[in-house]
Amino acid sequence: MTRHRTILSIDGGGIRGIIPAMILHHIETATGRPAAELFDLMVGTSTGGILALGLAQPGLEGSHHSRYRARDLADLYAQRGPAIFASSLWRRIRSVGGLFDESYPAGPLEATLEDYFGDSHLGACRCPTIVTAYDIEASQTVFLKSFKQEHAALRCSDAARATSAAPTFFEPVQVRLARDTRALIDGGVFINSPAVSAYAEALKLFPGDPITVLSLGTGELTRPIPVGRASRWGKAGWLLPVLNCVFDGVARAADYQMNLFLGQRYQRFQLALNDASDALDDTSPSNIAALFQAAADLISQERPRLDNMVAYLRSLHGFPPSLQGVINEP
Repeated sequence: MTRHRTILSIDGGGIRGIIPAMILHHIETATGRPAAELFDLMVGTSTGGILALGLAQPGLEGSHHSRYRARDLADLYAQRGPAIFASSLWRRIRSVGGLFDESYPAGPLEATLEDYFGDSHLGACRCPTIVTAYDIEASQTVFLKSFKQEHAALRCSDAARATSAAPTFFEPVQVRLARDTRALIDGGVFINSPAVSAYAEALKLFPGDPITVLSLGTGELTRPIPVGRASRWGKAGWLLPVLNCVFDGVARAADYQMNLFLGQRYQRFQLALNDASDALDDTSPSNIAALFQAAADLISQERPRLDNMVAYLRSLHGFPPSLQGVINEP
């Protein structure tokens, strides 16, 4: 007997993780269920990986409830983001603005992840969860899977640290997997939007079952790169712009592919960052407020599609669909 499966995919984007967190807050509030009970698989890259792991955390002391809701994680970014993306004047001078060393020390990020994940391990996640990383020594893509025996004992804080080790921002992290030590960086270098890989994994986990994928972006880049200026750039000038181009280009390609694969059973929510900054590390109070406003604007603009997704999720979990336009079979 087949069962309808719903997959969550969350992009990378640093502090811009506020946007998908608030969309998920809307969905959790409308359904009355935590994300770990709404999705059969959650997959995230970088900041999306932190969100996926946070949403999958079990309650304390063996509780069968979720430890965090999406709003808790949005507040994490607002409250802890400024400390995570804080760099001393001496570090900025020594690194020449991040050209010769990482822009930020890893300590505040690691402390935050320790506080939120504690000793929780991947194998304890409430639903199948995957985060992406890249092994710079073995030149291999790495998918850290909560349901894979070799990964089950990995601490969630270490998995979150690996998937968010964005080049130029944070140093790589060494992670012990089975009998090997892997040198890992942010999975965004090869798959900033993990929707295609999430769908491929779902096909393996749930053969024959109908699959719907919900993909959440963190805002598209809006700052153009004038060709006259770029033509004078060398390696240093291209360092951050090319990283942004890779992240955005990969996400757009994944969106195109998923539309071909699933049509209406693929739903992506994304927006142009017209007022908020597209920088991964802009944690100024004004930009954090702008990111929350961008999320609110997206929810308002996409309300019909969000209502349809909510109705669909409610129908899968024992609620009678109270709204019209539930996602149809292809």
